Amino acid sequence: MRLPSLRLVAALITTLIALPAAAEPYETPQALIEALYSYETSQTDENAPSVYSPFFSDGLNALWQADIDRTPQGELGAIDFDPVISGQDGTATELQIGEPIILGKTAELEVQFRNFDAVTLYYTLVWEHGSWKVDDIANQQGEYPWSLRALFEGAR
Repeated sequence: MRLPSLRLVAALITTLIALPAAAEPYETPQALIEALYSYETSQTDENAPSVYSPFFSDGLNALWQADIDRTPQGELGAIDFDPVISGQDGTATELQIGEPIILGKTAELEVQFRNFDAVTLYYTLVWEHGSWKVDDIANQQGEYPWSLRALFEGAR
């Protein structure tokens, strides 16, 4: 009788350890952004719309999934770069997270880092399911400013 109980406990512990860190609730906007930039994307379910889906709002995930659904097999959708690093390659280093402006269940904050060059991104967050979630990312610098939501809307 003891052996099945130990197996059950071992299986439960293994399952809990295997859960991605993104399943945690993020009580502050800064905690969400810190987790996002330290996240190992290989932890994301392969059927998720984005490798960052655990951090995205329901609305942003729905836009990403709709883009996948309408994009013909073998073609690129509206997003052909990593929006979290604002590029196709590289890594965010020297991360600086600004103070959020929180208005009820929404927050906005600025994130700066280096990815070859200096990058500043503007995050819009929503309080959803007991946690902060990314609802939009925007880069207002350079020749081609963008926001995820605008890119998805323009692809319709």
